[in-house]
Amino acid sequence: MKAGSKLEKVLAAGEFALTAEIGPPRGPDAEEVLKKAEVLRDVADAYNVTDNQTAVVRMSSIAGSKLLNDAGLEPVAQMTCRDRNRIAMQSDLLGAAALGLKNILAISGDHQQAGASGKLKGHPGAKGVYDVDSIQLINIIKNMRDEGVQAGGDTLSSKPAFFIGAAWTPLGPPIEFRVLRLAKKVAAGADFIQTQAVYDVKAFAEQLKKAVDMGLTEKTAILPGIIVPRSAGMLRYMHNNVPGVVVPDELIARMKDAADPAAEGLKVTVELIEQVRELDGVKGVHLQAIEAEELLPDIIKQAGLSPRPEV
Repeated sequence: MKAGSKLEKVLAAGEFALTAEIGPPRGPDAEEVLKKAEVLRDVADAYNVTDNQTAVVRMSSIAGSKLLNDAGLEPVAQMTCRDRNRIAMQSDLLGAAALGLKNILAISGDHQQAGASGKLKGHPGAKGVYDVDSIQLINIIKNMRDEGVQAGGDTLSSKPAFFIGAAWTPLGPPIEFRVLRLAKKVAAGADFIQTQAVYDVKAFAEQLKKAVDMGLTEKTAILPGIIVPRSAGMLRYMHNNVPGVVVPDELIARMKDAADPAAEGLKVTVELIEQVRELDGVKGVHLQAIEAEELLPDIIKQAGLSPRPEV
């Protein structure tokens, strides 16, 4: 065991892993996090706590993760390269380890202009740091864990134990480089991978096949991401505005024609889980409901993923 987290143990046991996402509030109210924790208690193996998702200021991922940990839910603390330099990130990583956090997801982070694309003003003029990229951050975390050294070469007084995650956008342009970028993340030390939302399973399968052929799926655990669709408009927006999200026309039409789009979205999510689960190289799934976490328990039950394995 590298960190001994439940997520790591589930994957090591060969069980089909399940992670879900909990978005922190745009304020300091811990009760909002704890309410979501109660809704999602015991339905997943671990829970991603986003790090200022879509570049909108929210409660910090580490603080939200600590709240979940204390409530008995295992968090996956996300860390973006957008907002901190390598000194701040390493300091936060040591703090996260001191607080008992075991899963870290290293990501680049949405561009700061993303926060101004909806109803919010966001901070489109904020300076993006990107002192290191996500691949470098993965390697920094690995070296802290395995070698006990900082990025600059100084030694740590003790090693933080982390199960290291990374993101993969298999259908993002230019698509021919995506599996190569995945290979770099695996080489840097990624223990598990959560992907951008998958709706075009056939196209995803083609990319995954490349990863299988390169032996990457033997070195890391790939968990396809699925965002619960609630309307045709939501799917159309993601297809047009979120890099790497490809939604087939027929799926948008199905949601548009549905008498009850919300119920249809649940059916679609269950079907997608079943389809990706059949693919060689898939070790689990990552579910996101985006401010509708209450939908997940029923979906997980219908998909036959409840109860979660004891490890």
